[in-house]
Amino acid sequence: MVVLNRIYTRTGDDGTTALGSGERRPKYDLRVSAYGTVDETNAAIGVVRLHLGRAPDLDAMLGRIQNDLFDLGADLAVPQREGKAERLRVLASQVARLEGDIDTLNAQLAELTSFVLPGGAPAAAYLHLARTVCRRAERIMVELAAQPNEPVSDAAIQYMNRLSDFLFVASRFTNDKGAGDVLWVPGQNR
Repeated sequence: MVVLNRIYTRTGDDGTTALGSGERRPKYDLRVSAYGTVDETNAAIGVVRLHLGRAPDLDAMLGRIQNDLFDLGADLAVPQREGKAERLRVLASQVARLEGDIDTLNAQLAELTSFVLPGGAPAAAYLHLARTVCRRAERIMVELAAQPNEPVSDAAIQYMNRLSDFLFVASRFTNDKGAGDVLWVPGQNR
């Protein structure tokens, strides 16, 4: 259980922050950037949920995703170390559930005949914004995983990869199941 009685501690005033393990790192550290960008993704999804209207199934999916993103942030905030007790980690089952949600939404969409521009309904536009933040988080996580002694679980990276796909499909679902998509017209303004 998390108890937050005091919000400011002043311990970050020196430009460092504590990982979940207690280790202090500079606030510009790649691991801090990774879980911070996961948090940005979560916040963008929160904005999406304000604009959904009547889409209780999609809202429930997004609520589960927001909780998963806190799990993922906790996973990144405590690097796996040999000989240490295991902490909260993203699981393959969470990735599989996300894939199932993608399939559920995608089965209801109009056929895609072009690339889609971010837009249409407000919720769809915000879903595209969340997707791009998610992709940035994934890139940072992959870069972090390539560093020596900076483990990132395969499931965590897979989750973010799948999440960006989910957010794309959800944007089309929100755009009247694809009928309201704004399609790219190559060379339209030449």
